[in-house]
Formats: sequence, C-alpha cells, structure tokens
Amino acid sequence: MIAIITVVHLLIVLALIATVLLQRSEGGALGIGGGGGGGGGGMFTSRGAGNALTRTTAILAVCFFVTSLSLAYLSRGNSSGSSILDQVAPSQTQGEQSGNGGGSVLPTLPGAPPASTEPAVPTE
Repeated sequence: MIAIITVVHLLIVLALIATVLLQRSEGGALGIGGGGGGGGGGMFTSRGAGNALTRTTAILAVCFFVTSLSLAYLSRGNSSGSSILDQVAPSQTQGEQSGNGGGSVLPTLPGAPPASTEPAVPTE
C-alpha cells in the first residue's frame, strides 16, 4: 500500500513541478491561442489558460498534501510507536554501565583495551 501511494505521490510531484513551471511569472499563464490577446473567449486564451493552470496547481497541491499525510500516517503504523530517540537512549546508558570511561556514546570495540580516563596530552 505504501509503495502504491509513494508512486502516486511522485507522479503528483512531477505534475506539480510541470504546472508551476508552465505559468508565467507576471500572473498570466502559458499564452496559448494567438499571442495571448486575441479575440474570443476560448478555453486557451491567456486568461483561460491561466485559470486552467491555477486550478490544476491547486488540485495537485491538495493531492500532494493528502498523499503526504497518508504516507506519514501509514509509516507511523509500521514503527510500533517508538521514536528514534527512544532507540538511542538505552544505548547511551548501556555504554556508561559497561565501564566505557568518560561517558562516550561510541561503542567499545571487542578486544580493544579499555579507555583510560586520563587526558591524552602530557601535563608537565
């Protein structure tokens, strides 16, 4: 289910990028239909194309938010309610209990000598 929504989400993202790039920066749009100022109230005059691209952008934006929220909700269901911070906290306390020295969060390599608590710089 997540794979299908992810593919749909990526297609929506590509379509949203294309529709945003097709719009003119001065508020008009695409300009199809005789230079943008021709007579008639057809669909693809400058105003009609602008309205179509604006509506398309709005619809794609709503679809983008819906798929984003649904992916977030579905991925939350797979993680059994735990957080990354919950997974990190036990390893820090375990390192401190194993005699790791100065409270380092790095694990001790097997067969390595224990870390000394003395400073590495000579103090003479």
